[in-house]
Amino acid sequence: MSSSPPIALLGTGLLGSAIGQRLLQRGLGLRVWNRHPERLQPLVALGAEACATAAEAVQPCRWVIAVLADGPACREVLLSAENLRWQGQRVVQMGTIAPETSRELAVALQRQGAAYLEAPVLGSRPEALTGTLQIMVAGDEQLFQEALPLLLALGPNPEWFGAIGSALDTKLALNQLIASLTHAFSLSLQLVQAAGVNVEQFMAVLRGSALHAPTFEKKLPRLLADDYRHPNFPTAHLRKDLLLFLASARQHGLDTMGLRCLADLLERARDTPLDQLDYSALHRLTGPVPPPADPAPPAAAPRSG
Repeated sequence: MSSSPPIALLGTGLLGSAIGQRLLQRGLGLRVWNRHPERLQPLVALGAEACATAAEAVQPCRWVIAVLADGPACREVLLSAENLRWQGQRVVQMGTIAPETSRELAVALQRQGAAYLEAPVLGSRPEALTGTLQIMVAGDEQLFQEALPLLLALGPNPEWFGAIGSALDTKLALNQLIASLTHAFSLSLQLVQAAGVNVEQFMAVLRGSALHAPTFEKKLPRLLADDYRHPNFPTAHLRKDLLLFLASARQHGLDTMGLRCLADLLERARDTPLDQLDYSALHRLTGPVPPPADPAPPAAAPRSG
């Protein structure tokens, strides 16, 4: 294990746990915290030190990586955690949150004594485990240069995008494509299957065209098997990110009418088992809509007399 100061990891969900595993594999010391302590055990088994509170995890560390669920969780943990005192630590926030929330965090953390970078990633658990995440960074450029040795453990080419918010706007733009491409492919596949067209013939034409995208090949087996278990990126996260994109796009005066219907479709998965499945489970939402029930016949008029 490295003799350098350990790194604090706040949040050990699907992505956070993979980031932690990668850092441990690189010989870095790691102090880990999660609001659900049982989720720390896989990393503890690999050599991480479990901490009962975020403050305990952060206190002896220079670098803090936050991979928390959403903006409210970031505010709660980074700004309001009990006994948490910032003393010059560098916070690298890697979750997907609203750009405006990230700017608020940067200002608030600076006032409390910490430096801040946003560093959302393209990729999920497999890429984190192999150190091939695409990392987009925004914030102070000098701080980015200081963070590079740590970021290079997670991705081969971390890229600085400029002021706080710019990396997250880029991330949201990319995740909007995940949602839109998956939805478009699902609808097309639903149509050819409903029409009795041979799926492999359809795919052969698609592969030979400019319309083809690698994500279609990646998700096709799941869609054909209707098997969305073992997600790296669940439906609930896709919906969250799409709603964040819509909010940011509206702030910039963009017309989001066409995309709002996809958000409405994904709302149908909220609080259902689909939310925890792979996001390509939206294929279940694009299938044939049951016809409306026949209206009840009008009640017979009462007989007089």
